[in-house]
Amino acid sequence: MTTELVCLSLGIPLDPMPKPKPRDESVPHAPFRNSGLNKQEERLALRNALRYFPDKHHRVLASEFAYELKTFGHIYMYRFIPDILMKAYPISHYPAKTTTAAAIMHMIMNNLDHRVAQFPHELVTYGGNGQVFSNWVQFWLTMKYLSEMDDDQTLAMYSGHPLGLFPSTTYGPRLVLTNGLVIPNYSQINHYDQMFALGVTMYGQMTAGSYCYIGPQGIVHGTTLTILNAGRKYLSTTDLKGKVFVTSGLGGMSGAQAKSAVICGCVGVIAEVSYEALKKRNTQGWLREFYDDLNVVVSRIREARKDCQSTSIGYHGNVVKLWERLAQEYELTGELLADFGSDQTSCHNPFNGGYYPAQLTFEEANSMMAKDPSQFKTLVQESLCRQVNAINKLACAGMYFWDYGNAFLLEAQRAGADILKPSENKFRYPSYVQHIMGDIFSLGFGPFRWVCTSGDAKDLALTDSIANQVLEEIIREGNVSDAAEEQYRDNIHWIKQAGQHKLVVGSQARILYSDQLGRTRISLAFNRAVNDGSLKGPVVISRDHHDVSGTDSPYRETSNVYDGSSFTADMAVQNCIGDSFRGATWVALHNGGGVGWGEVINGGFGLVLDGSEDAARRAETMLAWDVSNGVARRCWSGNSNANKTIRRSMQHDPKLNVTLPNAVTDETLLDEAFKGID
Repeated sequence: MTTELVCLSLGIPLDPMPKPKPRDESVPHAPFRNSGLNKQEERLALRNALRYFPDKHHRVLASEFAYELKTFGHIYMYRFIPDILMKAYPISHYPAKTTTAAAIMHMIMNNLDHRVAQFPHELVTYGGNGQVFSNWVQFWLTMKYLSEMDDDQTLAMYSGHPLGLFPSTTYGPRLVLTNGLVIPNYSQINHYDQMFALGVTMYGQMTAGSYCYIGPQGIVHGTTLTILNAGRKYLSTTDLKGKVFVTSGLGGMSGAQAKSAVICGCVGVIAEVSYEALKKRNTQGWLREFYDDLNVVVSRIREARKDCQSTSIGYHGNVVKLWERLAQEYELTGELLADFGSDQTSCHNPFNGGYYPAQLTFEEANSMMAKDPSQFKTLVQESLCRQVNAINKLACAGMYFWDYGNAFLLEAQRAGADILKPSENKFRYPSYVQHIMGDIFSLGFGPFRWVCTSGDAKDLALTDSIANQVLEEIIREGNVSDAAEEQYRDNIHWIKQAGQHKLVVGSQARILYSDQLGRTRISLAFNRAVNDGSLKGPVVISRDHHDVSGTDSPYRETSNVYDGSSFTADMAVQNCIGDSFRGATWVALHNGGGVGWGEVINGGFGLVLDGSEDAARRAETMLAWDVSNGVARRCWSGNSNANKTIRRSMQHDPKLNVTLPNAVTDETLLDEAFKGID
């Protein structure tokens, strides 16, 4: 433990109370919100905020918090922003009684690191509104509880609020998080805006509110695999030299797109309205060049295509104008300048800073969304229609487009855009899960992550080497399907190059896609390395909620489930519960994530590998369930990949016994059976 972090164990700093902090304009901030609360509700929001403090402080804080609510649309309690440098410190530095609690503190502070978080002072990690906490006092209370925690206690977190430490068992989770869970009838965005302003719920995205975000590296890997597999599916090639990928967004997760394009060897063209976001990615070395003149952008696209350059070209401007210009170039010259495209604006939150209309400048939009939200919504929907029209023209000419799971198609439909197939109630374009990643999930492959809590880059390099050795050994054994082997080889290629691509932002973390076999073997190998001292500290394993089993989302993760169950949420809820008693160190269950609040239920976990036999048992038991649950569900829905995968798993584990579907081989009987009944 270091003296610098002792303050984390002291709780809310009240003696003395920190002085009010002016808003630091050098830090990116979340857009101002219009809370929409009436006078009575505003009083309730203020009362809710003041209950964290003894009565003697209420008069000092009341007007300050009222100002935040009226000005920013939420009470963030800026006065209590910590003065310490926010980052993932080595695990030994934390004032905790247990290794698991210190590991959780490490993960929380990484999510709030200014290099990692999108809007750090508003406690937003990514996605425009993916909160770690609802206010800064919750951060202080949570850290205090974690510093006091024993191995027979569990901390309950209600949408950012630490309810308290409760007696538990040593085998149960140390932390249980729920974010945004509400009665289903009240899971509309207007309900969310009201409840967030009241301070009683929050949008945890996926890994923001579960403390498992690892910076944009996670989405770099996912986007890289998506682009590679899109090349195989749409262009029938794995060589993407000279191919152009057009998209939008360089902020939180979307910031990965520029890096992924270069890794894949293609020409990435990414529009972004925020100069701060563009500059940040350029300074990091992730975005190679950017311009605010569309003439220059088009010229660079032509040059990069011709010379087969592997580069990322940023456009400082609205993506609608980029798409319209590309459509215009095709109409004038017959030259199709985009081979494939997508969109990574935060369309799950289109009217609160997730999508900027082409009719306004960035500054004008930020002003209007707070002052005239109704007109802002109208302009957003008009802009979505324009964007779809331009994409449709290019798609008719041979460009391939997919929805990246950000609710773009859904919001475009709600805006009245020409997004449905003629005479069909289906989208013109697939979700990337439907066409690209769905079959990978059905093989049991998904985003497996780990964090070296020592904070030592050498530990991360060693884990890269260990993971590579494990995957190569699995291939040599020859007991995997051809489809699975292809995924293993993609990830071996990734992990070998990961270090040289300098993907670490924040904690010493890594990601790769693997199935149950790979995840389990890698985890056990890490645990042995911690035990024998090869690694200097424990390793936290986790995954994105966007995975085989973790998320029920009919417009993304379960969009390729066709038995009518894509709108059910049993899989994600069962997964969280199952992980909790099979050995996870912490579990999380969220409403919202990716496609928006009320559109998805998702969950995740964290598991601390401390080198013990207990940690090995937990990893083996929990990871088996964490993958097989989703594969079994996808099998039951009729997916052939999942059927083959779960059958292999049952052959290897006699304790696994899954209900298998019987296919209807004669489709005509489905109609004949109803004849004469009506």
